[in-house]
Formats: sequence, structure tokens, C-alpha cells
Amino acid sequence: MSDTKTKELKDNRCTKVSSILVTQPAPTDEKSPYYILAKKYGIKVDFRPFIEVVGVDLKEFKKQKIDILAHTAVIFTSRNAVDNYFRICAESKIEVPAEMKYFCVSEQTANYLQKYIVIRKRKIFVGQKTASDLCEIIKKHKSETFLYPCSDIRKDDIPIFLKENDYKFSEAVIYNTVASDLSDLAEVNYDVIAFFSPSGVHSLFTNFPKFKQNKTRIAAFGPTTAKAVKDAGLILDIEAPLPNAPSMTGALELYIKKANNIK
Repeated sequence: MSDTKTKELKDNRCTKVSSILVTQPAPTDEKSPYYILAKKYGIKVDFRPFIEVVGVDLKEFKKQKIDILAHTAVIFTSRNAVDNYFRICAESKIEVPAEMKYFCVSEQTANYLQKYIVIRKRKIFVGQKTASDLCEIIKKHKSETFLYPCSDIRKDDIPIFLKENDYKFSEAVIYNTVASDLSDLAEVNYDVIAFFSPSGVHSLFTNFPKFKQNKTRIAAFGPTTAKAVKDAGLILDIEAPLPNAPSMTGALELYIKKANNIK
């Protein structure tokens, strides 16, 4: 389909928005941009995680034959990785050495470590936010033996970087990303459904194999999610981030203003 026809199709679908389903857990902060958006425009915004994280049990982990203590550094890209790494260590009765180094994708992930260790006494290296930022930091620590705890569904960037640059590392699948049970949503319809990962899109069709988009607008955050939406044969109506709207809420607000004819 040409860009012109795609634009015409999206414009024809740009009708009033009264309800939005966000495929993530509800924010705990009452000042969340989503709550502000709902109040500002009188729109119903519901939250429902489309995916769940399930820890790999110790028996399954052992089949990977990974010696945690043979590594001198751990790479963390999420809180789920932190939780399940220390869970596996506890279940294996492994005491993590004080000299273990931690490489965290963001400040938020690094701060989360204090749930398990005394941060000020450990060597922690923090990226700005992206995997590429973290890889720049890892470049300065070529002599380490890295452990990369992750999900069965993960991005390739860090493992590819480590492999292509001949780092000593092991990849450990310590949790799985699975589709949530969404059967209670079968008769519920929303004007917009917002997705944040390819797994969320997969969950939609796992729960509703005969899903028809009809007039439901689809929003996607990030290029991989956008691709998953299109690959599933859905029309992508709202894409984020945008130059003038770096967040999902920003992209939704721009769309709502247009669809609801708000100046």
C-alpha cells in the first residue's frame, strides 16, 4: 500500500476516542501521565498486562549447565532479570561474591539492586538507558567474564555485541515471557489498544485467534512493536515515539486532539 493510501486509510479511521486499553500494569503514581490524559480529555483509560513473567525453575535452569560463580560480572537489562537472578542464586544456595561487578542498562535498574545488595559497597556500572550505551561501558572491561541473565524472548543487541567482540560470556534464560489470560476481555471493546512489545501483540492473538480490528485503533511503542503490529496484519494508527511526542501518552494525546477535534 502506498504512503498516500495509507494516510487516507488512517484519516478515515480517525474517529472520536472515548476509551483506551493500555497493555501494561496500572501506574502506582497517581500523577501518571495516563491519569492526567484521562482526566484532561474525559476518556476512559484501563490497564491490563498482556504478558506475564514466569521464573524458570531451578531444575530447568540447571539443564543450561551454567556456573554462576565462574563469572565476574552480571549484565542486567530489567528488574525482572535482577529478581530472577538473585532468586536462582538463593535457590541454588549460592552466595554471590562481594566483588561481583554489575552492569545495568539504566539508573533505575541499578537502584533496584539495593533490594538484594548494599549498593555503596559494590562495583556497579550504569548505562544511560539503551543497550548501546551499556555496550560502550562494557568495552572498558574486556577482561571480565560476563553473565547475561534474560528472558526466553529478548533483544539480540547485547549478545551479538559480546559475541562479535569475543567477550567471555554466558547467556542464562532465567525467566519466560508468556501470554496473560485475557478471556475476561472477550466482550470488551476499546477505541484504542496501546502495545509496548511484540509479545503483547502475540498475546492478543493467542487469546483471541479470530480477533478483527474493525474500528479499533492500534498504538505501538518502538519499531519492533510497530513491525509486530504490521506483521500481524493490523493497521498501525498511532506510532510512538515521535519527534514531537517522545512518549506513548504524548502520541496518544496528539491523536486524541485530532480525532476528537480539539483545538
